[in-house]
Amino acid sequence: MPFPKSADLWLPGYLRSRLSRIGQPPAKRLWVAITDHFEPHGRVDLARAYQRMKIWHECWPRIAAEAPRDSAGMPPCFTAFYPQEEYDRGLVDNIASLCGDGSFDVEVHLHHFNDNAASFEAKLREFIARLHNDHGLLHMRDGRPVFGFIHGNWALDNSHPTGFGCGVTGELQILRDLGCYADFTMPSAPSPTQSRIVNQIYWTNGDPSKPRGFDVGTIASPGEGRRGDLLMITGPLGLRFKGRLLPRVETSELANYDLPTPYRVQRWLDLAPRIGDDIFVKLFGHTAREDNAAALLGDGSANAPMAKMFQWIAEAARARNLELHWASAYGMYSAIDKIVAPAAS
Repeated sequence: MPFPKSADLWLPGYLRSRLSRIGQPPAKRLWVAITDHFEPHGRVDLARAYQRMKIWHECWPRIAAEAPRDSAGMPPCFTAFYPQEEYDRGLVDNIASLCGDGSFDVEVHLHHFNDNAASFEAKLREFIARLHNDHGLLHMRDGRPVFGFIHGNWALDNSHPTGFGCGVTGELQILRDLGCYADFTMPSAPSPTQSRIVNQIYWTNGDPSKPRGFDVGTIASPGEGRRGDLLMITGPLGLRFKGRLLPRVETSELANYDLPTPYRVQRWLDLAPRIGDDIFVKLFGHTAREDNAAALLGDGSANAPMAKMFQWIAEAARARNLELHWASAYGMYSAIDKIVAPAAS
C-alpha cells in the first residue's frame, strides 16, 4: 500500500497517539469547535464576496437555532478565522453582524509571503486593532485583545520546505507576544507543513531560530499549567477505513468532497486530543466558498449536511455518556486553560 503524502511527518505521531489511548478510562466531556478558514473575499471581487455572505445570513442562523443544545443550553458555534489581507470594513461589519447569540465568532487568519519578523508583526498589530476597535471583535484577557490564529497556506513558522507562504522563522514566539492564545492551524496534512505531533493539545518548545518550532512540544495535562511558548489546539488526524479497500486520511475537514457522516463523527471522537476526562474535537473548512457553503449549509433546513452533523455529534455524545459542549475557538481554549491550571495552594 502506498503511503499517503507527507505520512513520514505524521504517521509515527499518529501511531503513538493510538497506543497512548490503550487502557484509558472513558472520557466524561466532549468539546466541539468549528474553526474555519473563512475567506469570502478570496480570489473574487467585493460584490461576489457579499453574495457569498448571503447564504450564511440565510442559512447559518436557522441551522444553529434548530441544532441540539449542549449541556449549558447553548447552540453550536462557528468561528470564522478572517484573513488580514482580505480586510474590507463593510464586509467585516457584515460578518460581525452574525455574532451576538453565541453561535458565531471571529478570529485571525493570515496569508503572507516573504515577510520578516517586523513586517509580520506590523500587519498583525494593525489587523488586531481594527478588528477590536472598529468592529468590536476579539476577546479581552488581562486588559488587552487576544486572538486565535490560523496560518494561511498552512505554512506556520516558516514550515514549508521551500519557504513558501511565510518567511518568518520564530513566528510562534511573535504570535505569543502579540496576544495569540492558541494556534488552530493543524492538521495540515497532506501538506509538508504538517506537525510531527499529532492528535494532541500541547505547547510548542522548539528553537525560535529554526523553522517548525511546533515539532517539539509539551503535551497539556490537567493541573500542570503552561509549559511552553504557544498553545497548539490540533484537530483529529488519522486513518478511516469504512467502505474502503484502502484507508483514507481523516483530516477533520468539512468540504463538498468530504461531507460529514456518522462514521466520520465516530472517528473524530476516537482520534481527537484528550486532556484528562475531556475530548476536544476541532473541525475546519473553507466554507465561505460557494461549493462548500452550498454542500454543507444546503437550504438551512434540518436536512443540510451540517445540520445533520450536529445531530450525529449529539447522538454520539449520548451514546458514549459524554457531557456535550459546543464551543467557539476561544471557548475551547478557555476550557483547556481551566483544566491545565495548577490547583490553588
